[in-house]
Amino acid sequence: MQRQKILIVDDDENIAELISLYLTKECFETKMVYDGKEALEAFASFQPDLILLDVMLPSMDGNEVCKTIRQDSNVPIIMLSAKGETFDKVLSLTLGADDYMIKPFDSKELVARVKAVLRRSVQTSAAKPSATQQNGQFVEYPDLIVNLTNYSVIYKDKTVEMPPKELELLYFLASSPNQVFTREQLLDHIWGYEYIGDTRTVDVHIKRLRAKIHDHSDWAISTVWGIGYKFEVKR
Repeated sequence: MQRQKILIVDDDENIAELISLYLTKECFETKMVYDGKEALEAFASFQPDLILLDVMLPSMDGNEVCKTIRQDSNVPIIMLSAKGETFDKVLSLTLGADDYMIKPFDSKELVARVKAVLRRSVQTSAAKPSATQQNGQFVEYPDLIVNLTNYSVIYKDKTVEMPPKELELLYFLASSPNQVFTREQLLDHIWGYEYIGDTRTVDVHIKRLRAKIHDHSDWAISTVWGIGYKFEVKR
């Protein structure tokens, strides 16, 4: 079986080597680079299954690298940073990161998060059936099908690529039409305890959803000011 490939980008060679050691023990193939421009070159040549990307890098910072990669790829990206402020997390998530880990981190947690993100990525990239061949857990509205079983979204007869958390958020809202959820409720259901209190994470993902799934004459992702969001079905 071919090993999954992890690209490690960190300007601290000792940290990069330590991360590589952890992941190699878990049977991943790794490649290490130490600045932003090298990261883009390695991404093209190494074709990793996941990128561990430090925020603070020479030549081009991690957020800019993430933004550049997201222009044409949905490869999973986990940001690594000593910055733990909410603003820094939200910025990276807005630019397309799938997760954000604060240094110093526990090696077991790092490995667990890598495996979790890869697992969701595999589900997302699985073969997606046409609108007439839906199975499993899915919700369907005019011009929209969200399937949680195979992690697919079909909007106006076209498959829309989106990270797992965006899809899970859309499915959760669409599964309870016209029900209002607070940001805290959405955090609890979609992200769990880890993100409790960081409500801007929800706003970021809603914004990204709206950029891909535009309001329809029959339904919309609506903001309920001062409370949260709902999937509004117009009757």
